[in-house]
This record gives sequence, structure tokens and C-alpha cells, in this order.
Amino acid sequence: MSQGSISRRGALLFAAMCVIWGIPYLLIRVAVEELSPAMLVFARTSVAALLLLPIAAYRRDLRPLLPYWLPVLAFATIEIAVPWTLLGAAEQEISSSLTGLLLAAVPIVGVVIARTTGARERLVRQNGIGLLLGLLGVAAIVGVNLEGASSVAIAQVGVVAVCYAVGPAILVRWLSDAPGLGVIAVSLGVTAVAFAPIAAFSVPEQVPSAKVIGSVLGLAVVCTAVAFLFFFALIAEIGPVRPTLMTYVNPAVAAVLGVALLDERFTLGMGIGFALVLAGSALAMRPARAPAASADPGASARTGHPAPRPAPARPPS
Repeated sequence: MSQGSISRRGALLFAAMCVIWGIPYLLIRVAVEELSPAMLVFARTSVAALLLLPIAAYRRDLRPLLPYWLPVLAFATIEIAVPWTLLGAAEQEISSSLTGLLLAAVPIVGVVIARTTGARERLVRQNGIGLLLGLLGVAAIVGVNLEGASSVAIAQVGVVAVCYAVGPAILVRWLSDAPGLGVIAVSLGVTAVAFAPIAAFSVPEQVPSAKVIGSVLGLAVVCTAVAFLFFFALIAEIGPVRPTLMTYVNPAVAAVLGVALLDERFTLGMGIGFALVLAGSALAMRPARAPAASADPGASARTGHPAPRPAPARPPS
């Protein structure tokens, strides 16, 4: 197999992940019809943690996390607790397809964060054009849907995009040597424990409908527990870089599902905006051409800065 080729197993895992991580927006939209955002976060994280923690313990992925307790707590807060709560609140007001398309801007936010922190890599013209295209795309997506949509909900999705861009940065900077499955399992468990008393104040008066229970189980079992097992298998199969391409596919899946199953409106402006966001992300993320001197393998040792690592794909919504 050539270095650039992908095995059949890798291709199947990649295709499965593109679909699985495009589903949550639809299921969240259905679940928050009867559950509060806090109750949904608690239900989803508790079920997923009960499934993943025993697996992580069997693989001995829990004890090595003790020295990393602070970044794990930060990751759990920024990547799970805050964005999942805000997503539930936002989708009480706006469609799942609009939410998914807006979150296509996560790579744009990630580039801005990367360019303004750490080594502060030089921003070249193509990166600037990419950022501009991405912003125009987001404006197009929001602009044609703002009528009747809550500006607060749009802002909540914006905060989610920032969280989803910061979360992988925490993984790369402080948790790159920690076992990934252990980090996710503990983060889910910690979030479930933290949300238990909050969810206690929003227990539904009636037993949720079958479609809501099914949505919660789908989020917890398929879109979280199974998704992460698939995700780590995918990383092992094709490496950490190419899975980031899922970021471009998941919003499209979310939009298609929202339109097909929930009769949500999809406009030409949404399609144009999504295309602009994808093109902008590709340009903004393209690295500047490094000067010949930077190829010196001893450069990082002399400067004290390690070689940059590719950021992993973000966890699911």
C-alpha cells in the first residue's frame, strides 16, 4: 500500500464518522423539544461515560491521567459541558441544519486562534483571503436565515464554535501524551457528575416520548461512545491529519438530515455560504511556504520550540 493511500477499512471508518458526527444536530433538535439542555447533557454524558469508562479501565487508560487532571477538567468544560449545553439551548430556537452549517466555521476560528497564540505563524495573503471568504460565508448563512431566528441562539452557536476550536488546542498542547480514550471517558464522567444536580431541577413532569428517548440514546451510544471507538480506530488506521477533513463533511450531513427528516428550510444562500466557508477554511489552513532554513532539523532544538503537531479532529457535537 502506498504511503498516501487509504485502506478499505480506513475508508469505511472515515465514511462512518462523517455520517455519525453529522447526526447529533438532528437528534439534539428532537431531544430539546421535551428536555432541558442541562438534562440532555446529563443524560447523554452519563450513558456514554458508563459505556466508555469500563473500556478505558480495561485498557488501563485511567491511572495515567492523574498528572493531567487540570487539563482534563479544562477539556471537559470547554469541549463538552459548555458547548453541548449551548447547542441544546440554541436548537430550541434555530434549526439543526442552520446550526450545523454555522459550525462549519470551526476551522476558521481555529486558524485565528492558532495565528494569535503559540508560535504566531506568519499570516500570508492566501490565509487572509481564506479568513475573509469564511467570514463572508458565515454572514451569508446567517443573513438569509436571521429573520425569525433568535440572535441569542446565533451567538450561542458562535460560542460553541470557539469552544470547538479551543478544545483540540488543549489536547495538542497539554494532553498529547495522555491516553485519548481515557481523556474522553473521564471528561464525559466528570461532566455527568457536574450536571447531575443541575439536571435535578429540570426533570420533565412526564416520561419523554419514544422519539426523544431514542434521540438521547442515539446521541449517547452512537454519536458519542461508538463514535469515539471508531474515531480512535480511524486515527490508528490513517493517522491524525486526514480525519480533520470530517469537519468539512459533518455540516453538510447535518443540513441534509435536517431538511429531509425535519422539513427544515434550505436556501440558496445557505448553500453559497457553506461553499464559501469550506473554500475559506481550505485557504486559511494552508500553511505558508517555509523558507529553506526552516527545514534544518536542528532548528527546533536551537529555538526551544518543538515542531508543530497537527490538531486532531474535534469531538462530536
